[in-house]
Amino acid sequence: MQFKDYYETLGIEPNAGEAEIKSAYRRLARKYHPDVSKEAGAEDKFKAVNEAYEALRDPQKRAAYDQLRARGYRPGDDVQAPPGGFGGGAGGFDYEEVFAGGGAGGGFSDFFEGLFRRGGGNGRAQPRGPQPVGDTRAKLAVSLESVHRGDSVRVGVGGKTFEVRVPKGIRPGQVIRLARQGQRGGDLLLEIEYAAHPRFEVDGRNILYSLPVAPWEAALGATVAVPTLGGDVELKVPKDSEAGRKLRLRGRGLPAAGSGVPGDQIVELEIQAPTAKDERQREAYETLRDAFAGEWRNA
Repeated sequence: MQFKDYYETLGIEPNAGEAEIKSAYRRLARKYHPDVSKEAGAEDKFKAVNEAYEALRDPQKRAAYDQLRARGYRPGDDVQAPPGGFGGGAGGFDYEEVFAGGGAGGGFSDFFEGLFRRGGGNGRAQPRGPQPVGDTRAKLAVSLESVHRGDSVRVGVGGKTFEVRVPKGIRPGQVIRLARQGQRGGDLLLEIEYAAHPRFEVDGRNILYSLPVAPWEAALGATVAVPTLGGDVELKVPKDSEAGRKLRLRGRGLPAAGSGVPGDQIVELEIQAPTAKDERQREAYETLRDAFAGEWRNA
C-alpha cells in the first residue's frame, strides 16, 4: 500500500489545530464538490479531501496516523509493517481497531482498508487453530444525505463488501447488525458516525448552515435559494437583518425515527461585501460610505 500525506492533501502543517483542519477541509470541499466544481478530476479530489479530514479530525485516528508518518514515509512510498505488525503493542494503538471499517460510506479509501484489515498483508501474525466466535465491530461513516433519505451504502470491512441500508434518521452511536458477517462467523456490528459535510453541521436533529448574503440583501430584504438535505428551498431574508441573525426552516433537518418530529435547519446570516470590479461599483461603495459616515460603527 502506498502512503498518503493527509496534511499535504489539506494544505496544512502537521501541527495544525482542530479549527485550522476544519477550515481547510471546508474550503477545499466546497471547491471540489461534484455538484459545483467544473475542474477536471474534481470528484477524486473531493474524495481525497474527505479521506484526509476523516483521518485528522478524530484525535485517536490522527495520533495513530502520525505514528506512521513519523516513520519517515512520503507520498507514494510503500508502507511496510513495523516489527510485530500493526497490533496493539505499537505505541498503545491497535491500528486495526482504530481504523476498522474506514472504507465504509465514503470514508477512507483502499489505503487504510487494505493496510489495517485482518489478513490484508499487514505483517500481523495470524492466529493458529480454531478461534472463538465473537462479534466484529467497525465504524460506519455515513453522509447526512444518506441519513436524510435512508439510502443503501456499500461497506468494505475485512476484505468483504456489503450492501447496507441506512435507516432514515439513524443517530451517531447507534449500531447496524449484520448477522454472521463478522470474523469467524460472528456478527458484524457497524457503529454509525456522521461523515463531515462541506456545507452543513449537525446539532441534534437540527442542521446548521451559514448563508452568505450581500449587504443590500440584509438591509433591504431578499428571497434567496438555500441548500438543504432535501434540495434547494427559498428563504425570505427580512429587511434590516444583521450578521449572525438566525432563521429557521422548519422540518428541514434530519428525520426522526418512526413518527417522531424531524429537526429544523437553522440558517445563520453571514454578510459578505463583494469586491468592486470596476469604477461604477467603486463609486457605489463611496456613496454608501458617505451615506453611513460616522454612524454604522456606533450603531
